[in-house]
Amino acid sequence: MELSIQEENEKKKEFLRSYCKSLRREKRIEEDIQELRMNKMFPSVVNDGMPRGSEQSDLSNYIVKLDEMIEELKNERLERAKLRQRIERDIQLLDNEDEQEVLRLRYIKGLKWEEVAVETGYTYRRTLQIHGKALQNLKISA
Repeated sequence: MELSIQEENEKKKEFLRSYCKSLRREKRIEEDIQELRMNKMFPSVVNDGMPRGSEQSDLSNYIVKLDEMIEELKNERLERAKLRQRIERDIQLLDNEDEQEVLRLRYIKGLKWEEVAVETGYTYRRTLQIHGKALQNLKISA
């Protein structure tokens, strides 16, 4: 089944966007780890007068959860590094340096279109034209 040019370009954009998505997942995991650490350092106080067992003395659940989250972070970083290498390799195969630069700025650095235009020195419209041509020329490796 042959994909239309638009469908093929959407697939390519989704592939290119996957790097920034991975960065966001990594940041979320880092924030979750930080929140877990903060909650352990500064537990919320319940002032209802009821006696409670000391949760502070048992760190085993905390350590297990922290270890799991750190392992998840390591895995995410490894996957992101592999993904970046793959995307960079595919971008480098483009013959046109302007096309390469537009794709790098947009999908690796995560810049907005206006920022890509300023960075490249092209108009907003010309930047989008270069992007369209780059998508047509981009070959996604397996």
